Amino acid sequence: MKSITIKGSQRESVGKVSTKALRNAGKVPCVLYGGENPLHFSADELAFKNLVYTPNAHTAVIELEDGQKLEAVLQDIQFHPVTDKILHIDFYQLFKDKPVTMNIPVRLEGNSPGVRNGGRLLFRKRKLSIKALPDLLPDFITVDISKLRIGGTIAVETLLSDDFTIMHPDSTAVVQVKASRTSVDDAEEEEEEEESAEGAETAEGGEAAAPEAAAAE
Repeated sequence: MKSITIKGSQRESVGKVSTKALRNAGKVPCVLYGGENPLHFSADELAFKNLVYTPNAHTAVIELEDGQKLEAVLQDIQFHPVTDKILHIDFYQLFKDKPVTMNIPVRLEGNSPGVRNGGRLLFRKRKLSIKALPDLLPDFITVDISKLRIGGTIAVETLLSDDFTIMHPDSTAVVQVKASRTSVDDAEEEEEEEESAEGAETAEGGEAAAPEAAAAE
């Protein structure tokens, strides 16, 4: 998984006055949990652009002025209710031997025959909560919908992996195709495809027979 580097400064004071001063200076107060003690630091708001404003999942490498480099994941974020400016961020420190839970985006690939026949694609879970060791965290989870017909569902149980644990019940629907007023029965499409294939074979057989008939004359 890709990591975003955040260059920060450790905070000595964490009171309301110092926090307000940081925000006025365009910096975001942060706390890193998971170690022996919580670590308070701050960083420029622009430093979080590629970590926060993206549909992708990333880890963070927090580089402090004293040379420390700490790998972490974003755990919680607070925005201003009016301006949407970042007010505060909580991080959780990563350790290679300790599993961590993250929300991982789901990506669909392929063309659903159910959608081609007019069905409605319902993308139920655009992100899945995944628990894994840091080195095994996937960038995204790919779901193949190329065989998903009208009335069909792809559930969590079909996405299980030895590398991670999906923190949802196996029966949780990830993507479905529902019938609509304009949808066509998938079975009819299959019959039409079979008839077209048979017609093509018959045509080929007729063309092959024509030279033989001519030769006989």
